[in-house]
Amino acid sequence: MFSKDESEKLRKEFWTSFGKSFPRKWLLYNTKIKGVAFKFQADRKKACVCLDFENPDEVANLLYYDQLLSLKTLLVENHLPEVIFDAAYVLDNGKVIQRIYVPFAEKFSIYNKATWQQCFTFFVASMHEFELFYDAYETVIKNI
Repeated sequence: MFSKDESEKLRKEFWTSFGKSFPRKWLLYNTKIKGVAFKFQADRKKACVCLDFENPDEVANLLYYDQLLSLKTLLVENHLPEVIFDAAYVLDNGKVIQRIYVPFAEKFSIYNKATWQQCFTFFVASMHEFELFYDAYETVIKNI
């Protein structure tokens, strides 16, 4: 088991290594939609690339989520066949959000450096496809 400091150091090293290995400006929080952001997630058991809806206005979240749900077939068939739509995703802090995400299918732990490179490759490929989809349908998504 790792101490809190060792754990924090490894997490920081993971994200720093990812940024140095794949230097690129990602879309992430730059969707120009309040509360809608792309994210990379990694912890001691799993990793994923996600699109989260966390606007304080729950109605806006649901409208944007539904708009993307209407484009699900295009996302699945043309970009991310393994994407998951979750209208009630529960975060570790107990908050319920809408999330569209692609889980890393391989065994992963942020504390196991041997799993990092495969995860980095997954992050790059999955986020790239998410961004291509978003760029293609941005006007449709924003049209609520």
